[in-house]
Amino acid sequence: MKITVDFEECLKDSPRFRATIEEVEGDVCELESKLDKLVKLCIGMIDAGKAYNAANKQFVNGIRELAQQSTKDEVIESSLTKFAESLQEMINYHTILFDQAQRSIKTQLQTFVKDDIRKFKEAKKQFDKVSEEKEAALIKNAQAPRNKQHEVEEATNILTATRKCFRHIVLDYVLQINVLQSKRRSEILKSMLSFMYAHLTFFHQGYDLFSELQPLMKQLGGQLDQLVVDAAKEKRDMEQKHSTIQQKDFSNDDTKLEYNVDADNGIAMEGYLFKRASNAFKTWNRRWFSIQNNQLVYQKKFKDNPTVVVEDLRLCTVKHCEDIERRFCFEVVSPTKSCMMQADSEKLRQAWIKAVQNSIATAFRNKGDDGEKLDRKSSTSTGSLDSGGEPKERSLKGESALQKVLAIPGNTCCCDCGQPDPRWASINLGITLCIQCSGIHRSLGVHFSKVRSLTLDTWEPELLKLMCELGNGVINQIYEARREELGARKPQPGDPRHEVEAYIKAKYVDRRFVRRPSDEELRNKVVSLSKQEKRLSSSSEHLPPRPPPPTPKLRPGSNVSGQSVKSADSGIQNSADGSREMLATTPSNNSLADGDVAESPPMPMPATLPPPSPCKEMVFYEPKEYSPGLQLYWASCARSLPDMAEALAHGAEVNWVNTDEDKRTPLIMAVQGGSLVTCEFLLQNAANVNQQDAQGRGPLHHATMLGHTGQVCLFLKRGANQNAADIDEKTPLTIAVEAANADIVTLLRLAKMNEEMREAEGPYSQSGDETYQDIFQDFTQMASNDPDKLNRYQQYDPQRP
Repeated sequence: MKITVDFEECLKDSPRFRATIEEVEGDVCELESKLDKLVKLCIGMIDAGKAYNAANKQFVNGIRELAQQSTKDEVIESSLTKFAESLQEMINYHTILFDQAQRSIKTQLQTFVKDDIRKFKEAKKQFDKVSEEKEAALIKNAQAPRNKQHEVEEATNILTATRKCFRHIVLDYVLQINVLQSKRRSEILKSMLSFMYAHLTFFHQGYDLFSELQPLMKQLGGQLDQLVVDAAKEKRDMEQKHSTIQQKDFSNDDTKLEYNVDADNGIAMEGYLFKRASNAFKTWNRRWFSIQNNQLVYQKKFKDNPTVVVEDLRLCTVKHCEDIERRFCFEVVSPTKSCMMQADSEKLRQAWIKAVQNSIATAFRNKGDDGEKLDRKSSTSTGSLDSGGEPKERSLKGESALQKVLAIPGNTCCCDCGQPDPRWASINLGITLCIQCSGIHRSLGVHFSKVRSLTLDTWEPELLKLMCELGNGVINQIYEARREELGARKPQPGDPRHEVEAYIKAKYVDRRFVRRPSDEELRNKVVSLSKQEKRLSSSSEHLPPRPPPPTPKLRPGSNVSGQSVKSADSGIQNSADGSREMLATTPSNNSLADGDVAESPPMPMPATLPPPSPCKEMVFYEPKEYSPGLQLYWASCARSLPDMAEALAHGAEVNWVNTDEDKRTPLIMAVQGGSLVTCEFLLQNAANVNQQDAQGRGPLHHATMLGHTGQVCLFLKRGANQNAADIDEKTPLTIAVEAANADIVTLLRLAKMNEEMREAEGPYSQSGDETYQDIFQDFTQMASNDPDKLNRYQQYDPQRP
């Protein structure tokens, strides 16, 4: 530390010391003035920022209101809603920035001025006072007469005491000056550095937020270009149509302008007529009439429900009315009542009378046929994905991802700092995070943590279930097992960012607080998991059998490669049109997906197919050594996500290969276990979806062999290679065809068709086929939300001819 005022020089009380003191006092006075000004400017900036945030919030509310008003246009509504949510997040970031400015600039510098500079001023007062007393003592000592001994002694004693007091106070004053000069540097730089870090976090979070929004903005940009072209074309067409109609002569055919015929919607005639009321005054009112579905109805306004005048036209007659004063009238008479109406011209009256007569004749002629058509239509409108006519479930209907994830105990506060009401999550760890900790997690890299918003992002059902299977409590038991033992302090809300960042890196990157198991503990864990897997497998054998679904039969002479497989009940067409009819009434044959209970046993098959053979039973062999990779291997099969997370925390390789069991990986064992969530957890933690075992079979092969449709759907979405062949030169499609597995054949063919369509569209195509997207979404929703609809009815038997 550089000494501003020398301690020995101050004892001399030299002119040099006095000059230095005067210079320091002037500097401190100026410093106080500058700091006061800076604090006031900071307060003004914060107030202006709050006013900006308030105005910005009103603007965002205006965007939301516009989105709500545009419910009929899905593109505008969804885009504006997404933009409003993103802008709201930016407002939140601004609020955090201003709060940090208040803490780092206003509060910290005000404390420095009030405490340290105030102590300096108090020390200065004491110094000035003792200096005056010393000066007076020196003068009195000099003036004491030589012949008056008692005055000399008194003056000498006073001078000695005053000098002693001066030395004590001047040393304290110099110490206060030196400390203040040193502390001013650290306090000012600390305050400004904290403020600059707050800006860094603000811009980093904003960049991350708009990076996630960029694909949507690019997509909208492309759509806007096309919309501009379409709008210009529509404008030209409308101008041409306007010109054509304007030039057309309707003088001889004005009747057509007065009524409409919409045969496609079952409307035989519609238009305005005057109707005579049935009240005592017999008033006439203009109403919009229409003849539809063998009924005569009218409306006062378009939004009103139609009022039925005649229930069944077969019971009516229509006639001219010439015996009343008004012109162009006609009457529709039924057994219970009559309705008097008036057209605007004779031509219109004749047209209405003819339309009613034709409708009466048509009603008599088509009554029986319509009933048969209606029955036949209702009996055939079924689908494999919507059995019972139930509506398809879409993601997060009625309950948001935020509500579901926060419902898990421990998830209502940030996993790392305890900040309540978190809005972010790490999907590969299964934890919830506050906005500050989410930014730190992003900086770790996706190999440590994958951050996603609970409010802005779309959540797949299998990913949402993964979050609900783990949670902050489970993960903290693993990653903070030794925290108290090591005496490490867990961050609290409001702690400086650098402290929280250091803790998070120690927790997830260095894994400093993870308790390493002993060899005996690891052995017991692996053996327990292998036994748990056996219990789950054995318990599944005693599940009550479900009635077998309709079974597809191979057409005689069909190709084994599956190029002409059809099912009388499934309705799967081997065409490349991508139609949704490919799924009509397909028999379900896949696994329970992610219900996390054992799969039901194979159902008995009709005589048309050979009996199924069981899959290779999982047998536990005593390994050469126990490792976290082996724990992950058996935990994946036993469907135990906490044990899988623990194994990864202990350093297990997610693509660990068991050389004692045909080089199988944890992902293949997760397929054997039958849980969609365990597969999702491994994939989120960088498991290789195409890694093969000793038989050349990857996870997609095994899922197809076991009939796990939900897993097949998941692997195809994650880029599994469906063209890979095992050592028997069999692809997943070949296996699915031989097992007559209609659902999996559908998924594989659709995925292949979608891939071919994207290749044909060009290397930069991202869209793919909409039917492919819709069908895969249907399977994903069903696998997670209604796995009972996907019941496996046969496993693949590799020995079957």
